[in-house]
Amino acid sequence: MTSVVEHVGTNLIQWPEAAKVDRVIPKERLYTEASAGTALRQRFVDEVQRVRWAYKLGEESLRLAPSETVTEIQVFVLDLKGSSLDNSVLASIDKAIPSQIIFELRREDGLWMEQVMAAAYKRADGKAKGTDYFRTGWIDSDQSRDPLPAALNMDGLYSQLLGRLLPHPIRPAEELSDALDRMGRARKLIREVAALEKKLRAEPQLNRKIEIRRQIKERAAVLTELTDPVPNNKE
Repeated sequence: MTSVVEHVGTNLIQWPEAAKVDRVIPKERLYTEASAGTALRQRFVDEVQRVRWAYKLGEESLRLAPSETVTEIQVFVLDLKGSSLDNSVLASIDKAIPSQIIFELRREDGLWMEQVMAAAYKRADGKAKGTDYFRTGWIDSDQSRDPLPAALNMDGLYSQLLGRLLPHPIRPAEELSDALDRMGRARKLIREVAALEKKLRAEPQLNRKIEIRRQIKERAAVLTELTDPVPNNKE
């Protein structure tokens, strides 16, 4: 089961014309190559109107040197039939395509159109690490886009693109994989605090309430450290 982690307030990227592909990919090809089961195939049918290979970011189009972990980044645009998309569809496309992918999802009702950028961290072996898909919030199609981030190589570009989607900023000199591990630890603590707060509300004994509050305070302090954009000396 995949999960969604949103970073509200991030703009979409103005992809360079030199990297444009603009080629429709049949949905059947994608879910066949991903060995999708019946339920997943049905999600493609029910939720996706069209899949378009929009841009190919690489050495030829950007004049950025490939790295051991990232040689190319594909930008796929998915036009949705409804207002949402199950992440299992994105995961199946990631499975079918070996290179790293940045997704743009589009939804509209005839009067307006909104878009969101989404991606999961994909390792050099072409497999997504973990199950999290990071997303921007839904953005009006008329909103201006940000320029493509400056980078020294494709690995650096991928780190910056995915870093824009993380719920907390990547720290100075922090590797993308380390930032993702930090986000995972933070999400675990958030779940623990929520469980403790629920336990606190149901606990009748004063001494137990005091202990639970201590545990909540302890975890909240660690959570603050993990989500601080600048690490302190304790970490």
